[in-house]
Amino acid sequence: MTRVSVIGCGNMGGAFLKGLAQSDSHHLIAIDLDPEALEAVEADATETTDDIDAARETDVVILAVKPSIVEIVLDDLDLSGDQTLITIAAGVSREFVANRTDASVVRIMPNLAAETRDMAAAATEDGLTDEVRELLDDVGEYIEIDEELMDISTAVNGSGPAFAFYLIDAMKDAGVEGGLEPEQAETLAAQTFKGAAETVLRDDRSVDELIDAVCSPNGTTIEGMEVLWDSSADKAVIDAVGAAERRSKELAEAFDDE
Repeated sequence: MTRVSVIGCGNMGGAFLKGLAQSDSHHLIAIDLDPEALEAVEADATETTDDIDAARETDVVILAVKPSIVEIVLDDLDLSGDQTLITIAAGVSREFVANRTDASVVRIMPNLAAETRDMAAAATEDGLTDEVRELLDDVGEYIEIDEELMDISTAVNGSGPAFAFYLIDAMKDAGVEGGLEPEQAETLAAQTFKGAAETVLRDDRSVDELIDAVCSPNGTTIEGMEVLWDSSADKAVIDAVGAAERRSKELAEAFDDE
């Protein structure tokens, strides 16, 4: 059983821990100074503590604190060379972290769907081990990338859930306007996105081919698609991802080592 500590049990750290807990193959230690954060993950963690030294006793350490306090935490974190440190702080380079610890370091960008084991994540090729791959497999899907692609990956999968929520809400509103109850419309919209995403992941056909498969000639779907094709909806999504990518690069500049 792998011993894993999670330092910082807020939204992302808590989601990752809760997802890992469902595999029943990890001894999970939740570490946070905030009693409320620890209380929120108490049912899923094997242990909870406010003592950062507890991380010394684990095989893998997940650093899930805000970027602004990464350096402060690393100053107090005494890890050995046979441990692995996974950093998920947005904008903080692998090199920045690796220069401040003896542990092997891999940088990943997960998202909140780790909690339901539906996570999409990007992981740097440098520092990635089979042990980390197994952890990522336990909570969803991941890709291995060169770190120079981490900003765009952050925008696509890190910020992407919010963009998807926005589109789900728009479909929900359309359903409500048509007469469905809000809960009914939300269920249909959310499950439709979930099912469509699973189809893209599991089907060998391209997205364009899948659209064609749904669009019967003179049917309802093609009428709706004509509206989307004539709109700038795709450009708006591309622009949103681009804005998130630019912000990720701005955050990274603050952590560039001289």
